[in-house]
Amino acid sequence: MTQTGGTERAVSFAGAVKTFGAVRAVDGVDLEIGRGETVALLGRNGAGKSTAISLLLGLNAPDAGTVELFGAAPESAVRSGLVGAMLQEARAVPRVTVGELVAFVARRYPAPMPVARALELAGIGELAGRRVDRLSGGQTQRVRFAVALAGNPSLIVLDEPTAALDVEARHAFWQSMRAFARRGHTVLFSTHYLEEADAHADRIVVIDRGRIVADGTGEQLKRAAGGSLVSIDLAGRPTEDLAQLPGVRTLEIRGDRALLRTDDSDATVIALAARNAIRGLEVTPASLDDAFLALTAHELEPELETL
Repeated sequence: MTQTGGTERAVSFAGAVKTFGAVRAVDGVDLEIGRGETVALLGRNGAGKSTAISLLLGLNAPDAGTVELFGAAPESAVRSGLVGAMLQEARAVPRVTVGELVAFVARRYPAPMPVARALELAGIGELAGRRVDRLSGGQTQRVRFAVALAGNPSLIVLDEPTAALDVEARHAFWQSMRAFARRGHTVLFSTHYLEEADAHADRIVVIDRGRIVADGTGEQLKRAAGGSLVSIDLAGRPTEDLAQLPGVRTLEIRGDRALLRTDDSDATVIALAARNAIRGLEVTPASLDDAFLALTAHELEPELETL
């Protein structure tokens, strides 16, 4: 049994590389995900997320390095029902009901999840008799989730699962996903909604230009972005020495306000108070948006935009 830190590995990338012409879409990725973890994969468009997911699911083979799921090749793990996937590209099947579709997919696996249970976990038990091509966008997305659950997978991979959903539908989807994760299953999802990653992932992995540039909890990534933002009204005071205050990493002047990115907001505020310079004081924690922008701040080359 393959282990990582005492926990069985669900996912293992070791020096994985995938190229398309001169472009290295995945560039030496090393990544391990243990059983039972919920991990978010973040990256700008073209960063390599979709290519990494295609390697994980065996849809593409790495040019170098290895990718394993539960200690086996991805194709083997998928065939055995260990992996379920909910990808972006999918079309409604005409003239079949939700229950018929999920049952059909379930029969393709050796030890499927009972259809009623898959529908229940996806929150669509009442839709079993409805035609798939007559559902709303949010309902269709949850049918796709039920289809991904049909094989009773130990790992589920969700590629932008809430794209184009409204707020209510997104909330309902994540309720269903959390119910699945609470059963001890492993979840890997990519998303453009950073608040979803912060709210629902145990770990956040940031990929940029085909490489992993950060891997940690939401709080760890936020601290890496610079702790907190302290802002004050300048009221005509000089700004030259503000960047030298304790904890300050960067200083930005916007009109008559100074914005100080600081690793130690308490020390920064105490120093400002000693100078009688805390007019209009605001202290806000760094957001995941701040961390993401700091980690991926550069111009993307045109050839990377579709990978």
